[in-house]
Amino acid sequence: MVRLLRKAAALGCILIVFHTSATADQVGNVDVDWLGNDIVIEAFADPKVDGVTCHVAYFERGLIDRLQKGDWFEDPSNSSIACRQTGEITVGDIDRSDEGENVFSESRSIIWKSVQVKRIFDEANQTLIYISHARDVQNGSAKMSVSTVPLFQGN
Repeated sequence: MVRLLRKAAALGCILIVFHTSATADQVGNVDVDWLGNDIVIEAFADPKVDGVTCHVAYFERGLIDRLQKGDWFEDPSNSSIACRQTGEITVGDIDRSDEGENVFSESRSIIWKSVQVKRIFDEANQTLIYISHARDVQNGSAKMSVSTVPLFQGN
């Protein structure tokens, strides 16, 4: 059992290092209490859709909160997302299946938990859907946030 856990941990580290999703720039940091807890806001451009930028907000625990709760290696996986057109939109070679594809990932624990952003193309409505959700190896979560970017030109 220990050997299996070590192999799983090593695989998780390799996947984190070689993950090919978009990179984010921190654009905001809101202090929420005196314990050092913050809401972090990051911006990332969709790597396969020019002209779309998404902003993801998530909770980051401070040192005092970690000491009080005794859980050093994990942050809550709640998040919020907003995506908008920030330039002329050019859709590249994207996955058009109903499963979509990952465009961003932010680790919320050492190995097992992360916040994921997937892009799904709603071809019938000419809309890109971005869904931010928690991903955990053993405990699925209903925590999610959705944002859409229409591809039509308005008058």
